[in-house]
Amino acid sequence: MKEVGYGRIINITSYTAKQPLTDMIVSNTIRGAVSSWAKTMANELGSYGITVNNVLPGSTATERLFSIAKDRIEMTGQSEEKVMDDMEKIIPLGRFGKPEEIAWAVAFIASPAASYINGINFPVDGGKTKSL
Repeated sequence: MKEVGYGRIINITSYTAKQPLTDMIVSNTIRGAVSSWAKTMANELGSYGITVNNVLPGSTATERLFSIAKDRIEMTGQSEEKVMDDMEKIIPLGRFGKPEEIAWAVAFIASPAASYINGINFPVDGGKTKSL
């Protein structure tokens, strides 16, 4: 990347890098470390035309999300509909993200159109992150 004067490094973490969740000590620590690493690398590599950014997905309709919902159903005895509705209610857009919506954000950050975006955490979460 240095030799050609262009590059993109994109980490996929989670909106919880900005809004840590209770009882997720290791995950919260790692996500914070990745964010700090990316900011440091963005500062060090920017002069070479290399950008380093983090994409922070929120609740996305993937097998992982459905696994979390299944665990909640088993723990609470609530119906699948109730658990899924409750999970969606805390997202301002009122729905789970689609995997392709995350991919579109990554494609943008990887494109020349994002050449002046460097060292950021880019939430793609339907507004779920409460911090600025």
